[in-house]
Amino acid sequence: MNTAVAPESTGNTTRRGLSARRGTRQGLMLASLLGGMFLGNVDIAVVNVAIPSIRDRLNASGGELELIVSGYTLAYAMLLITSARLGEIRGRRWTYLWGLGIFTLSSLACGLAPDSAVLVGTRVVQGAGAALMVSQVLTSIQVHFEGAVRRRALGAYTGILGISSVVGQALGGVLVQADILGSGWRPIFLINVPIGIVLLITSFLFLPDDETERDKKLDMRGVGLLSLSLFLLVTPLVLGRDAGWPLWAWLCLAGSVPGFALFARVERGIAGRGGSPLMNVALLARKQVALALVSQAATRAAYFALLFVLALHLQQGLGRSAAYSGMVPIAWVATFALVGPVLSRLSARVRRLAAPAGGLLMAIAFAGVAAGAQSTVWLTALLAVGGIGYGAAFSGTLTHLTESVEARFAPDVSGLFNTTLQVGGTLGVAVFGTVYLDLAARGGAPKTAFDTTNTVLAALSVAASALILLAGKAGVRRPAAKR
Repeated sequence: MNTAVAPESTGNTTRRGLSARRGTRQGLMLASLLGGMFLGNVDIAVVNVAIPSIRDRLNASGGELELIVSGYTLAYAMLLITSARLGEIRGRRWTYLWGLGIFTLSSLACGLAPDSAVLVGTRVVQGAGAALMVSQVLTSIQVHFEGAVRRRALGAYTGILGISSVVGQALGGVLVQADILGSGWRPIFLINVPIGIVLLITSFLFLPDDETERDKKLDMRGVGLLSLSLFLLVTPLVLGRDAGWPLWAWLCLAGSVPGFALFARVERGIAGRGGSPLMNVALLARKQVALALVSQAATRAAYFALLFVLALHLQQGLGRSAAYSGMVPIAWVATFALVGPVLSRLSARVRRLAAPAGGLLMAIAFAGVAAGAQSTVWLTALLAVGGIGYGAAFSGTLTHLTESVEARFAPDVSGLFNTTLQVGGTLGVAVFGTVYLDLAARGGAPKTAFDTTNTVLAALSVAASALILLAGKAGVRRPAAKR
């Protein structure tokens, strides 16, 4: 009597089994991708805590210490767009594996570096490896995940960014203070090696092979022009403030403008001839893309500026300990990490409003700090609000970009978004760090300088909110006109 039901039941069971296995494989794929991104972002922050130990044990000069920190950031920022395009041409899986392998081996070389010059060089290579792997993560999420699954993956992407910032800040201090076998700072790099090996194995097993476009060639002229332009832009932002903004810094910044203009002209020409440009610059002509990227650069600049200025104010202005100034910002980073996963499960309307609302929450947090709410309790509470705001702005903008741009532009979106994060953060520290230090040096009280800087950051956050709101309106798809 039940024989008529059995085939259907068996079919349903088989489909559920296949769906479960597919979900497990996607989960392992996402974990492998986010693991590499986690390592890449941890190593942006982890070195800052170890600088005193590196200086003492390697007798490094001030310039060498700056390059140990900034060499990684420079290589990372300069190669993100190129790496995203390379993944499209040679395959995202193999590009990610190569990047992870280079990052792991260079981490070993960093940990074993006999002197500061070798450490500077291996940090640059480490940054290049990080760019190769991190640039594949967002592209892979766009290509291999759809609908609600993609939104959850993007939420996890945001969460890992926040968690890696907390871990980078805390792990460096713990490992250096532990002084394992008298090794001082070296474990902050060596710990990447076993993690990297595990990720290499899981990535090899679970990252899917993807279609490559080997008929396309990497646009080397574009690579050269873009790398030079980013170098001219980022180098003075990283090194100029500590050097007192010498003439070379201003010349580099000025030179980056025609460099980017020439890059855009060359790329348009290649696209017009039916070639394969390094970047589809026509994408920046879309208001929903350009406004979203500028908005994200502004919120990123405000966030990094806060971290830098807050640490200076707490230690130099209020005489608090380094441990205290390191713990307080965790409230911001922790709430930032929570927003992405939560937001991915909410309605489409809420997700659309998240980014502009996030900018306003950031503005409220900055305004509250500027108004004098700077006791430990109030500061922690306001930083938690700011973290929620930045998490909403970040996740909302990322969702907007991935949903409003066609899948064929995934490498461009990945490269542009990640480069915007790096340049925006560097710009925030350079500009607002200089503002705070100049105000404090001119005889004003540190509190006045801190309050004024936070007032400006509040205004910047309001502007970012307005920009992403306009981007959302520009991105609304209208029905095609009838011919």
